[in-house]
Amino acid sequence: MLRSAFAKSLVNATPRASRLAFARPALARGYHEKVIAHYEQPRNVGSLPKNDPNVGTGLVGAPACGDVMKLQIKVDENGIISDVKFKTFGCGSAIASSSYMTERVKGLSLEEAEKIKNTEIAKELCLPPVKLHCSMLAEDAIRSAIKDYRSKRAKAGDPKKAGYIDVSQSAATGETTATAHPPTS
Repeated sequence: MLRSAFAKSLVNATPRASRLAFARPALARGYHEKVIAHYEQPRNVGSLPKNDPNVGTGLVGAPACGDVMKLQIKVDENGIISDVKFKTFGCGSAIASSSYMTERVKGLSLEEAEKIKNTEIAKELCLPPVKLHCSMLAEDAIRSAIKDYRSKRAKAGDPKKAGYIDVSQSAATGETTATAHPPTS
């Protein structure tokens, strides 16, 4: 009782900014400031159109804790990840790992993004050992999204390959052009 009365009087006697700084350690017990920053203001939350052939979707989960992570990448014509979105249902460390991963892979090639390890994520966010599975989810999610993207591209085939017709329309003039690539026998 004395402790709560002291805390209330201390909180009421200090300016708002100081109260927030005073309250943060209790609020953030066990989480590093980087995790809290990504949790409170996650980057790149949302979805991309899953039927877009330039979008790969990775959906992974951890049965032990119930965390589920969806990470989507949009790849430009040069094989560079131009946009990334995520939605995560889980703890603060899972959300922070997803958010960090989206920032980390944007602008990378698929090959560079595939090389990101969970240990890098865990180190950057200062995750405790009990939360390492969150960084493993983020690593699995990016690999799954890349695999999905490559699978879509393989199914679509190479439009420049023989047996296809390329059709394009000019946005400025409305003119439509078609180029046939007959099959080679």
